[in-house]
Amino acid sequence: MIRRLFRQMMITQIVSSMTVTLCMLIDSIMIGQFLGTDAMAAYGFTQPVLLAFAAPGAMISAGVQVVCGKTMGSGDREGTDACFTVSAALTALIAALGLLVVLCFSGPITTLLGAGEPGPDNPVYKLTKDYLTGFMLGVPAFLAAQIMVPYMQMSGSRKRLVAAVLLMTVSDVVFDFLNVLVFHGGTFGMGLASGLSYYVAVLVGIGYFFRKDCLFRLRRDGLRRDTLRAILAEGIPTVVNQLSLVLLVFLFNRILDAVGDTVAVAAYSAVSTVSNLCYAFSSGIASVALMLAAMFAIDEDRSSLYELVRTMCRYAVTVLASVTLVVLLAAGPLVALFLDNDAEAMALASKGLRLFSLCLVPCALNTGFKFYYQGIGRVRLMELISVLQNFALPALAASLLSPLLGATGVWIAFLCGESAALLFICLHVWRVNKRVSLSHEDFALLSPGFGAAPGECFERSVHALEDAANISEEATDFCRSRGQSGRMSFLVGLCIEEICCNIVRYGFQDRKKRSVDVRLVFRDGSGMIRIRDNCAQFNPVHYIELHRQDDPTAHIGIRLVMAEAKSAVYLNSYGLNNLTLQL
Repeated sequence: MIRRLFRQMMITQIVSSMTVTLCMLIDSIMIGQFLGTDAMAAYGFTQPVLLAFAAPGAMISAGVQVVCGKTMGSGDREGTDACFTVSAALTALIAALGLLVVLCFSGPITTLLGAGEPGPDNPVYKLTKDYLTGFMLGVPAFLAAQIMVPYMQMSGSRKRLVAAVLLMTVSDVVFDFLNVLVFHGGTFGMGLASGLSYYVAVLVGIGYFFRKDCLFRLRRDGLRRDTLRAILAEGIPTVVNQLSLVLLVFLFNRILDAVGDTVAVAAYSAVSTVSNLCYAFSSGIASVALMLAAMFAIDEDRSSLYELVRTMCRYAVTVLASVTLVVLLAAGPLVALFLDNDAEAMALASKGLRLFSLCLVPCALNTGFKFYYQGIGRVRLMELISVLQNFALPALAASLLSPLLGATGVWIAFLCGESAALLFICLHVWRVNKRVSLSHEDFALLSPGFGAAPGECFERSVHALEDAANISEEATDFCRSRGQSGRMSFLVGLCIEEICCNIVRYGFQDRKKRSVDVRLVFRDGSGMIRIRDNCAQFNPVHYIELHRQDDPTAHIGIRLVMAEAKSAVYLNSYGLNNLTLQL
């Protein structure tokens, strides 16, 4: 089930991760084709600001994934609504303040970015300032689009999410063509076109939040300080990650400007734009790892976390190896989309893109591991990896290699930085586990006291009706082996059989790959049953409440166990039904 869920979420998350990069990619193509090398260099100078605004969006999004994952996992509806309310208010505040600051100080910011001082002999300054101003008008939607993604993933609204991204892409293309062919708005119009396309994406996605069955609600009493602190605490590591990238782009722009003038900066703009698209695959895989790690960690589900690490690594290697091959083969045509009017910049960018592509697999592993570590609470480790991976190691490599190799030294620095960061992760894992190993259990970095010991945990999967009866008997025997009474052991087995049989009979009829995962844990004198399936949404707790007055012999197993249970919590998250009974 975890592999199927990961694959489904990964595809959607990769597409949604492109919400930030697709508009930038389209703008780069249109600017390179219609506005020239100076405009392309100007676009490159604006990248640190665009990444800086992506940072708070990424921070809130990551905080939501962890905090909301925990509240939903524990059945805390008020906490989930508080997370939604706080994140919406925080996003609006950051958008308003950021818009005000950049528009008021756009001139000094443009100079600080490296575009020089205003003057008739410096067209890059005006082009940079114009693009920045146009894009900033869309910042509220730019941030809102980032925040919508985790909520729509948690609710299982994957089709709507994909539709929002696709319509955003089409809108940006249309708006860019209108700007170039009709309005002749230059780089200002290009930036504005991106902003308007983000508003289109938000309008498509926001419809879910007005549905009656929406899992998230704005509440007047939801503006909690503790929720705000939790979101910031969980999201700050992602800000460290994003700001490290901002510093790296700023440094690389300066180095390339020194060794190759604006031609090298324009080439880096092309490389950077394609690299952002490639990074969407890594960040998509890593975001799924973060969300699922937070959900499994709250349950202290060791086996699911082991499976998550294994699945994450498998997809990181296979997916990004495929992307690497495509980029190596298509580097020339890709950079021609941006720079076909400048042979020198095109040759430089083609070489840079091929060298950059070699870092994609280690980058995906590094990004996946650090987001997974954030999900299980190893925040400091995540922050350290972020600084090393996104700034310190590639910056060191570029500083050493660029005086010797020029722009080629900057391109090679990507591979050097990612490889060194992956080596650091391996060394840290080996030091913690006191052995050299590549097993997913070791790289999961779970403490010895995490979760239930193997003898305290019973885990099975149901794929057909006959599995339910067999697992019921095994669960009964497991309860007896843990010192439970014959009556409780019988009721637990009966409950598991009845629920699993109902799920198979009514949920497996659509011929899709369906399964039910049963987890039974006895620890510290209490027990817990968790039944999770990937069928259509159904709340058995609510169903039993509605039919309390019906035939008392119906659903007798569920009724008796719920009568014995301290609590019964149902949750639908990430498209999975989760029923948890505390005995």
